Order: sequence, then structure tokens, then C-alpha cells
Amino acid sequence: MKLFEPYRLKSLELKNRIVMPPMCMYQATQDGFPTLFHICHYGARAIGGAGLIIVESTAVLPRGRISDRDLGIWDASHAKELRQLTDACHQYGAKTALQISHAGRKSRLAEGRCLAPSAVPYAGDSRAPEAMTAEQIKEAEAAFGAAARRADDAGFDALEIHAAHGYLLHEFLSPLTNLRTDGYGGSLEHRTRFLRETLGEVRKNWPEEKPVLLRVSARDCYGCEDSTTETMEVIRSVKPLVDLVHVSSGGLLPSESKDDPAFQIDMSARIRRAFGLPTVAVGLFSDEKVAEDILREGKADLVVLGRELLCNPYWPMEVANRRGVAGYVPQAYRRAFPPFRDSRA
Repeated sequence: MKLFEPYRLKSLELKNRIVMPPMCMYQATQDGFPTLFHICHYGARAIGGAGLIIVESTAVLPRGRISDRDLGIWDASHAKELRQLTDACHQYGAKTALQISHAGRKSRLAEGRCLAPSAVPYAGDSRAPEAMTAEQIKEAEAAFGAAARRADDAGFDALEIHAAHGYLLHEFLSPLTNLRTDGYGGSLEHRTRFLRETLGEVRKNWPEEKPVLLRVSARDCYGCEDSTTETMEVIRSVKPLVDLVHVSSGGLLPSESKDDPAFQIDMSARIRRAFGLPTVAVGLFSDEKVAEDILREGKADLVVLGRELLCNPYWPMEVANRRGVAGYVPQAYRRAFPPFRDSRA
């Protein structure tokens, strides 16, 4: 199966094409440190056979957290604690990436005003954010760069920049949330400036041999005016700075509806064809045949299984065993899996 074929991108070598995506757990300490929960949570998915584990959204600044239980990487001491997490995952054969982020106007911290490109609240009952000054923009760019350096110190194999789901980088990209009239707003070229400069800071601080992933929302939100053409232009503008695109959608505005998962998969294929960049496909799928077809049809290089891996950390192990792919069932678990179940192995 192509799902279990190895994959290489720069120095990143994966044993299969199965990715655990970043999903906020809200289990960190109030000062942003991982807890035993994180070691167990990510370690179980490594034992279960995931090829790449992208650790949840991790704030580059204290003010950039979604909540006060988010992971942080604004201090060197965070990297030291996160090293325990990467070591645990590596011990069981998984590679790790860290998603670094700034929540922007979607921050729910009780103290202080959240920051955004413009003073446009997320929802009617949300606090109005503070429009960022030029100095605050530069501070955020530098914080992403410093976070990249600390992520390398923590032993992560890849880095993902979160420019999707309505958080700060996405807010700058969209004309729905960026009403600025300076060099960071107005035209698409100006609206992409913050992302370009942020990626530039990341590249200065992240090893060239390790890949940089970019997560994007292919469309701003369900029911919004189609923004896919602009998304393609955004990717064109940052192509020299990224190695892989993680294609999601939505999140900029509140909505109870979601995009058809097939839309995200089709956008992954479109980006892959247009720019020759590898992609990760997201689509709420849980069936190995669907995942296999996406890979075989060239719609993506890697596939995400988020909710499925939350429900069942051993999904890759189970599928590999069912499909006759050797090497996924550890000795300790063999008695639970055919053909080992009836033996004393």
C-alpha cells in the first residue's frame, strides 16, 4: 500500500504517509509547559504507528495564546520540556513537527486585549481586538523566528507555520479581517507581507535541511465569497520559503457549517499540480481505501487522520496488520492481533 510507503522531504524521513494533525488539547500548564498528558497523548500515537506527529498549536508569545492552557514556546525553558515529548515520539519511530502560532483576535485570554491586523471582533459577542502597531508586527515576526530556533533545540524534525483557521497570520491575509491602509493592508501583495516577513524570520532561525510546512485555509469560511484564487496567489508568493503545504479551510468567521471535505482534497491536488509543492490532505476520512486513493491519484503526498487518531491511537497498527504490512505490531501487543492472537508470542 502506498499509505505505508516511506516518504522523504529534505532531512525528514517518514516510515509511512500517515499524519497526526495539530489538535489543541488545552492541557498545558498556565505558563505554557507540557504535562504528563502530552507525553502520553503523543507517545501513544507514536506507538500506534503514525509516521508524522504534528504537535498542537504552540504560541510564540504569551499574548498569542488561544487560552491559558495552550502550549508555549516563547522561552528557552519551554524547549527543554518539549524535548521530552520529541524524545518519546522518536523512541517509537514517529517523526515530529511543531505547529507555531499566534491566536490573533481569536485569543480567549481573560486579561488584556487580543491583537489583530484591524479592530474587527471575531463575533458579535467577542471583545474588539487591538489593531497592531508596526512595532507589534515586528515583535510578532521576531517571535516566530525565535520560536523556530527553540523548536530546533527541542528536537523537532519539521516546523509548521499556522496561517489558517482565522488566527493572526490568516487574519492579515483576508480582506474580511485586514482593513489596514498601510504597507500591511489593502492589496494582496501588502496583505501577504506579514506572512512573507514571518517566514523570512523563520528561515533565518531554522536549519535549511529541515522542512518548513505551511498550513493554509483554502477558503476563508463556509459561505464566504470564494477566496481560492487568492489562496493560490498567496502560495505563489511564499513558494520559495516553504517546503510543503497543509491544506485545510475555514475558521475566519463563526460558522456552524463546514466545507465539504472533498473540497479540501481537491484544493490539495490543485496546489500540488500548480506549484510542484508536496501537500498534506485533510478531509475527515477514516477509511484506509479513501486515504490510499488520495495518494495513488496524486492528490497529496501525505494524509491526515485527526479524529480517527483521537478515537483510536492504534489505527495505523491495525490497518498495517490487516493489510499484511510487517513491522507495526510491537511484541508487547502481539497477543491482541491476528495472526499472533492464538500463539504465545
